[in-house]
Amino acid sequence: MGRAQFSTLLFSLAILTSLLATHVRSDASNHRYNEGDPVPLYANKVGPFHNPSETYRYFDLPFCSTGREKEKTEALGEVLNGDRLVSAPYVLDFNKDKDLISVCKKKLTKKDVARFREAVKKDYYFQMYYDDLPIWGFIGTIDKEGKNDPSEYKYFLYKHIQFDVLYNKDRVIEISAHMDPHSVVDLTEDKEVETEFLYSAKWKPTDIPFERRMEKYSQSSSLPHHLEIHWFSIINSCVTVLLLTGFLATILMRVLKNDFMKYAQDEEAADDQEETGWKYIHGDVFRFPKNKSLFAAALGSGTQLFALTIFIFTLALVGVFYPYNRGALFTALVVIYALTSGIAGYTATSFYIQLEGTNWVRNLLLTGCLFCGPLFLMFCFLNTVAIVYSATAALPFGTILVIVLIWTLVTSPLLVLGGIAGKNSKAEFQAPVRTTKYPREIPPLPWYRSTIPQMAMAGFLPFSAIYIELYYIFASVWGHRIYTIYSILFIVFIILLIVTAFITVALTYFQLAAEDHEWWWRSFLCGGSTGLFIYGYCLYYYYARSDMSGFMQTSFFFGYMACICYGFFLMLGSVGFRASLLFVRHIYRSIKCE
Repeated sequence: MGRAQFSTLLFSLAILTSLLATHVRSDASNHRYNEGDPVPLYANKVGPFHNPSETYRYFDLPFCSTGREKEKTEALGEVLNGDRLVSAPYVLDFNKDKDLISVCKKKLTKKDVARFREAVKKDYYFQMYYDDLPIWGFIGTIDKEGKNDPSEYKYFLYKHIQFDVLYNKDRVIEISAHMDPHSVVDLTEDKEVETEFLYSAKWKPTDIPFERRMEKYSQSSSLPHHLEIHWFSIINSCVTVLLLTGFLATILMRVLKNDFMKYAQDEEAADDQEETGWKYIHGDVFRFPKNKSLFAAALGSGTQLFALTIFIFTLALVGVFYPYNRGALFTALVVIYALTSGIAGYTATSFYIQLEGTNWVRNLLLTGCLFCGPLFLMFCFLNTVAIVYSATAALPFGTILVIVLIWTLVTSPLLVLGGIAGKNSKAEFQAPVRTTKYPREIPPLPWYRSTIPQMAMAGFLPFSAIYIELYYIFASVWGHRIYTIYSILFIVFIILLIVTAFITVALTYFQLAAEDHEWWWRSFLCGGSTGLFIYGYCLYYYYARSDMSGFMQTSFFFGYMACICYGFFLMLGSVGFRASLLFVRHIYRSIKCE
């Protein structure tokens, strides 16, 4: 299997991925109804408003239940998203107004009252789906007026829901739920309570076409003041990029021009003149790095994650991830990661062979486990936490089996095929100068030229270009905001790549100028250091910008963000190394070395 065949395979996989992810945008909600027809209403989950990962099944709370509720069959992405849809006890027939319809009369035991009171205390909300349109509401309220002591607070459970539905001819366009503040149950005391749960439905016509019914949810992130902040972020990032690239280009061009002139004059002068600077180490600069199998595996994994990111952006820009397309993003991530594993295998093994590595099978195993291994261990820990909490984030055995099968039947074979193609590519490492037999000793360097200070310098500038946009992404992933401005996010991503490449190239030049020839790992670590800054931002966001609390939410937030930041580290590290490699090859090709 040669390079051409492998390229064809990747192209085919790209087309297949697009078709699969586009298929996610199904027309399941594209229903037309006649008056009085039943419209599907599903109860999804309940949970503390400030803890988005900590959600529970709707009927985990003692709401009215017939015992005959049907669970909706869900796609892989919906299950990964924590959705557990079950038929709701409310009947909302198309274009049929209802007023104070009784769902059930129920006697709440002391235990039920305590559970509801605890839920109200934690600001529990519920989520439902009506004709695939999301509905939210709080289950109760706390009366704090004129009370300073929390022990004096009064807790109330809403028992009447008012559904307001807009329709256009035979289509459902919009729905909202309002809780009646005058119809409540007092939960303050531990005593049995008799209550009756009620609901009403009011239907109103609208001119909004069916095709635009989701715009209501996407407009919240496109409001003028939000867009101003996003564009300010873009302009701030662009100015950073222009200043940085201009500064670096000017300095590097001037310094390199002086270097080239100096080295040209040195060649014309006496041969016994001692060389200095980056030309002095021309015999060592292409000496292969230590731990080359790990280096090649990191490069392969980073390249795969870069390809995954590009595919996800492509699908986002063509409109696949519209608001509340349940689980579409998770489905696409799982499928595309599996299909791009061939890229990791090909990149890692071909580069490992170029580095004159011999044990390519071990390299391939390392590539397969480098990102998946930590992710799997983190998943095992967090899934155990979710099981202990009985949360919907706990994946069922069937879903875990599906993921294992995808990894076994798709990811692993493609990784091996990519590795075989990489091994058979027979490419040689392109070094413009010969490497000497024995390495030169690196001169003593000041502390700020060591790895950690250089990583701090390298990570700060790319992070400063994206930190404004990071808040909106965090508020979407770890909150209830909706993020739909993928075009702006894509521009920020491009800026991030450019700044990462330029700052890594600059630091590589200064490292070589100081006659330190061990630039391979340094360029990778400096490129990926932005991932560490993003994880630092996680600490700031958790304590300063969010109200998350509890062991489960904290472990989910820091656990999964550690995996995401590790992925960024690998991806941006591979970008930084590739940019540095191009630069180093260019400058050494431009001079004549003995």
